[in-house]
Amino acid sequence: MSISANDPQPSLATSALSFLAPVPANGYRWWYLDALSDDGRCGMTIILFVGSVFSPYYFRARRKGLALAENHCSANVIFYGPDRKRWAMTERGQHDLSRTDQHFQVGNTVACVNGDQLQIDIDERCVPLPSKLRGRIVCQLPALNPHCYALDTHLRHRWWPMAPHMPVVVELSNPKLAWSGSGYLDSNAGTEPLEQGFKHWQWQRSELQAGQGSITYVARRRDDTEQRIQLTFDGKGVVSQQPSSGLQPQALPAGTVWRMPRVAYAEGDAIELMKTYEDTPFYTRSLLRSRGAVGEQLVMHESLDLDRFVRPWVQRLLPFRMPRWAS
Repeated sequence: MSISANDPQPSLATSALSFLAPVPANGYRWWYLDALSDDGRCGMTIILFVGSVFSPYYFRARRKGLALAENHCSANVIFYGPDRKRWAMTERGQHDLSRTDQHFQVGNTVACVNGDQLQIDIDERCVPLPSKLRGRIVCQLPALNPHCYALDTHLRHRWWPMAPHMPVVVELSNPKLAWSGSGYLDSNAGTEPLEQGFKHWQWQRSELQAGQGSITYVARRRDDTEQRIQLTFDGKGVVSQQPSSGLQPQALPAGTVWRMPRVAYAEGDAIELMKTYEDTPFYTRSLLRSRGAVGEQLVMHESLDLDRFVRPWVQRLLPFRMPRWAS
C-alpha cells in the first residue's frame, strides 16, 4: 500500500531526510543505513533511533503508560569484519538528543546532510568488551525515492525506502579501518509500539547487479493478515513496485545459538546462507546469495520475531547489549 499526502498518517517521503520529524509518545522513528564493501570482506549497519523500539527501558516505560520517545534514543553502530564484529548501542535521554531537519546528534554521534552527502561522525563505545568506535561515514545521496509504504491497514506503521543504492566511504580511526562500497538507506515510523502491530517480519534487499536490485518486505500483523511489498530499483535509484504474488518462501537454517527461524522470499531463485551477522533471541541479520534472472546477487536479510521480543527472559537479557547513559 503506497501512502498519499491525503492519508490520516501522511507520507514520510519528503525532499529531505526529515531528522526533525515529530515522534508521538510510545511511537518511534528510525533511519537505517547498511553497506557492504566492494571486496565483500566488510559490512556495516547504522540505525539512528528516536523511540528505540528494541530498548528494554522504553519497553518498561510504555508498560506504565505514555512514554516520551525522545527520552529513549540511540545510535546502533555495527561493523562486520575483516577481523571481527564491533557493536555499540548506548541508549540516551532527551537531553542527549539534538536535531534539526538536516542534523541529528545523539550522544557524541552526529549525522548531517551537506548538499548531496550524508556524513555520519561516529563516537561510541562498544559492548560487551569496552573499546572505542570512532570515525566517519560519507554517503553520496541520490535523488530520494518519493514513495512511502504502509505496513498495516490503519497506517500506524510506515516504511520509506529512500535510497536503495548509493556509494559509501568508511574511514575509522578506532579501529583503523577504511573501505568503500555500496549502501542502502531507509526510514521507518510508527505511532504505536512495534510489537503492538506485528508478530514478525522478514526483510531483504539485494545488491545492484546487471543494472537491477530488489527489496522485499513481508510483515505478519497481529490480526494474522500479511503485508507483502516487492520493489525493484535500477542503477539511478529509481524504484518500482512489482506484484508480490510470485514470491515463494524459502526456509533458511535457524539461528545457530538462539534458533531464531528465518525465511527468505524469491521468485524461484536459489538462495543460500553465506554469513550470520546477528544471532539474537528475537532478531537475525544475515548475508545471503541468490541466483536468478539477473545473475548472482548478494542479499542483506533480516528476520524479526516480536512475540519473542516481549518475553520476560529476553527483556532481562537486553541491557547487557544496550546499556543506558542519560544526562
